[in-house]
Amino acid sequence: MAYRTIRRLSAASLAIGALALTSACSGSGSGSSSDASSGGGSSSDSTIELWTHNGGNEAELGVVNRIVKDFNGSQDKYTVKVQSFPQDSYNDAVVAAASAKKLPCVVDIDAPNVPNWAWAGYLAPLDLPESTWDGQLPTTIGKIGDEVYSYGFYDVALAMFARPSVLQAAGIRVATPDEPWTKAEFADALAKLKATGTWPYPLDLGTGGGGEWIPYAYSPFLQSAGGDLIDRKDYQSAEGVLNGPEALDWANWFQGLVKDGYMAAKSGADATADFVNGKSAILYSGSWANDTVRKAFGDDIAVIPPPDLGEGPKIGGGSWQWGMTDQCKNTDAAKAYLEFAHQTKYFVDFANTLGLIPATEEAAAQVPAYAPGGENEIYLTLAKDFALVRPVTPAYPIISSVFQKATQDILSGGDPQPILDKAAKDIDADIKQNGGYTY
Repeated sequence: MAYRTIRRLSAASLAIGALALTSACSGSGSGSSSDASSGGGSSSDSTIELWTHNGGNEAELGVVNRIVKDFNGSQDKYTVKVQSFPQDSYNDAVVAAASAKKLPCVVDIDAPNVPNWAWAGYLAPLDLPESTWDGQLPTTIGKIGDEVYSYGFYDVALAMFARPSVLQAAGIRVATPDEPWTKAEFADALAKLKATGTWPYPLDLGTGGGGEWIPYAYSPFLQSAGGDLIDRKDYQSAEGVLNGPEALDWANWFQGLVKDGYMAAKSGADATADFVNGKSAILYSGSWANDTVRKAFGDDIAVIPPPDLGEGPKIGGGSWQWGMTDQCKNTDAAKAYLEFAHQTKYFVDFANTLGLIPATEEAAAQVPAYAPGGENEIYLTLAKDFALVRPVTPAYPIISSVFQKATQDILSGGDPQPILDKAAKDIDADIKQNGGYTY
């Protein structure tokens, strides 16, 4: 089946409906409007709206409101008003507003959506000084070509969790970022753990999850093996990278984990809880699982990078970011706010409030858990050394959807080569039907 985008609006609708990964780091739930507009100007020409998906997430919304209140009180030229939505309805609200030409000036965006939203005419370049981005994690900057369209205050990092006591008892080396497991070492570790008979499956890669978790979590293994979701030279074709020899090696390896009895084709709904409850020996999750596993096992936890399948360990990158819409009538106000918000103290505030990876080096140094020697410094290391953003193309929603199905078919025991061939063909057909997704 080829996927066709009839209009730019429908392309963006696909984008905002396809991605759910970052619910792991930003809670959803019932939300409401939030007015943080104390101080500042009062005329309609100087008042702009900011929309956020954080309705129902009091902690993150609280930080947003503090920034807005500080900005409004810092000058008397502009006023920002906050409108918060529950995460489940936020994207629909943006689509409706875009169609009606009623987008606010400032929005938050799930990082993989940025290229599609820019292509659809939702976003405008920020045009902030280039020095703004000094020392910032690349995965937290929504850059398309030479233009920055968005930035984020935080990121998360994928990792494997294991108990050193368990690994050492089985004669397995504890991997580190400097010395990750090789493909052969990883296979040997799984064989040794399975041989103990302690766990139904020694490995849990979270195969019970669906949606955007699949490309976020599993395409890094594909990339570590030397393949990719699309050829990143020009983002015009998946042929040869999604169905070439390296991709086939990845698919056979991934499917083999199920065939060899190392993991379930579909694991439990909560992989972290299963790990804590002794149902697996190695958990693949994200930094959001840190508090849970450390509470359960204390110092007997190792945070391990994914194995090196040939091209080094890889993990996904990119979380929620902030941008300016193309429909904003007061771009000076929007830029002033976005530049004001990009202060180290607010990066620190998000990190301390949410426990997530600070997006700048300066902020990380001020957060004890992420500073050198801190308990969570490992996640910053993983994000800096191994994170790769999902393909920077408006075609990403289709790529994500196609890869989700292909991966599920592979895990279910399907023949990998025709599955990957079809996936590449479907992606290429969509790109062609949409004129190459040129901006």
